[in-house]
Amino acid sequence: MNISKRDQNHIWHPLTQHQTAAPPIGIVKAKEALLWDEDGRQYIDGIASWYTAMYGHCNDHIIAAVSEQMRQLDLVVFTGFTHEPAVQLSEKLMAILPSQQQKIFFNDNGSTAVEAGIKMALQYHFNKGDKRNTLIAFEDGFHGDTFGAMSASGLSVYNGPFEDFFLKVDRIPTPQKHNLQAVLTKLKTIIDENDCAGFVYEPLVQGAAGMKFHDANGLEEVLQLCKENDVVCIADEVMTGFGKTGKHFASLYLETQPDIVCLSKALTAGMVPMSITSCTQKVFDAFLDNDIAKGFFHAHTYSANPIGCAAAIAGIDLLLSDEIQNDISRIQSAHQSFLKKIKNHPKVANARTIGVILAIDLATEMERYGDLRNQLFNHFMESGVCLRPLGNTVYVLPPYVITNEQLNQIYQAVETSFNLV
Repeated sequence: MNISKRDQNHIWHPLTQHQTAAPPIGIVKAKEALLWDEDGRQYIDGIASWYTAMYGHCNDHIIAAVSEQMRQLDLVVFTGFTHEPAVQLSEKLMAILPSQQQKIFFNDNGSTAVEAGIKMALQYHFNKGDKRNTLIAFEDGFHGDTFGAMSASGLSVYNGPFEDFFLKVDRIPTPQKHNLQAVLTKLKTIIDENDCAGFVYEPLVQGAAGMKFHDANGLEEVLQLCKENDVVCIADEVMTGFGKTGKHFASLYLETQPDIVCLSKALTAGMVPMSITSCTQKVFDAFLDNDIAKGFFHAHTYSANPIGCAAAIAGIDLLLSDEIQNDISRIQSAHQSFLKKIKNHPKVANARTIGVILAIDLATEMERYGDLRNQLFNHFMESGVCLRPLGNTVYVLPPYVITNEQLNQIYQAVETSFNLV
């Protein structure tokens, strides 16, 4: 019996309505930008497996680093102990993170990175004797599936059954050139009328919302207003981090830098689960006290897993290499050329690109997980390309090591998909 058949006996998949979903596709091998299924079919991974395997699947450099670490130290509790991979990773991150980041806290995944960031913001004020109970977030944001992260998220398709149990969150639209003053007016009203602890945001690109872009100058003014009112700014760079927008982090397009940064996905290049929540010295200092209870009593069993740290160190080395930086520039240029080709197509409502992210809104309405979206997904897979449309948004976010020929195959599949709408 094949993998797909056996899978259906016991496995509950994420983001899946099993009553109506097609059987999953069994994948048996991956290398660089390619996936192979159990029937021998080959697919180009056009989304780097949810933006993780940015240096390519089964990267030899990362495998070697992880393999060596496995033979030296697999795991040690991270309360009261430390180890070389964690310390080395902290040093490498400080060299590339947005300015003023000074401390890193280890978690398990993107959701828990945001969860820790929210708890840091709430306790930051609590420890100072200023109990604040309100978070600010963008409309249509997505920050993960744990309760604090869900509270900050604005996509009800994921969160509907749980909304009665959320933290208190007030939302603002993403700042665009046409609405900036309205956004700032609403933000000022929220701050004036509530005890606002933190602002959780995806800088410049809202991933799960459909790769929606917002204005850097507008975000700059939003952050400045938050800073003036001691609202802790929490940048969710889980999707945007590690080169995807063309800079190491999307926050580096701005002058006003976050107080807290959330990292995961490409952090370990898709090799193992791990995440990090970094913060400034100012945030960290609010937890220093003779009262033990003012410490950050939050922990994960696999915090600072040495194997994950080794993968992250190897990934950062690759990110900083001339080869990968040239690959990022090459993909940027290819996306821009394809954008010029299709942006005026009658089936394209909007098309945009930043870094290695390319997003195309099709000129049709469709459900996020409806029949037409499934037809598009099947079209891409039949074309040998793994893309997962977000409703009517088709997006490409490939591994940096993808070849020009593979990119062209993706573009051809996208262009022929216009015939379906």
